[in-house]
Amino acid sequence: MLQGTEVKSLRAGRASLVDGYAEVRDGEVWLMNVHIPEYDQGTWTNHEPRRPRKLLLHAHEINRLIGKTKQSGLTLVPMKLYFKDGKAKVLIGLGRGKKSHDKRQDIAAREAKRDAERAMAAARRGR
Repeated sequence: MLQGTEVKSLRAGRASLVDGYAEVRDGEVWLMNVHIPEYDQGTWTNHEPRRPRKLLLHAHEINRLIGKTKQSGLTLVPMKLYFKDGKAKVLIGLGRGKKSHDKRQDIAAREAKRDAERAMAAARRGR
């Protein structure tokens, strides 16, 4: 459920899903922490940029999401915001958090890549 200035801001292509997630509360799905900046031409009726937004879903879709998040510890993550037939839609994915050993592997790979790039840059400079 969006306010008018939120839709106008979305149509201008200004939204960030970076820290966003969705949660189920009281049989309803809420989109949390998604940043839709205030509309430039808006007045005092402008919206709050990071307010919780209720997602309009069918009951069977909500029940399926409740089952998935409860049983296996998955999180609902917004992946894409788009317009279809004049309505704003959100593509939601189910994501599982990384384990600590996965994080360590990613950090080690990132550092190895950075070291290799530094060594190549130093070789190009003639050191």
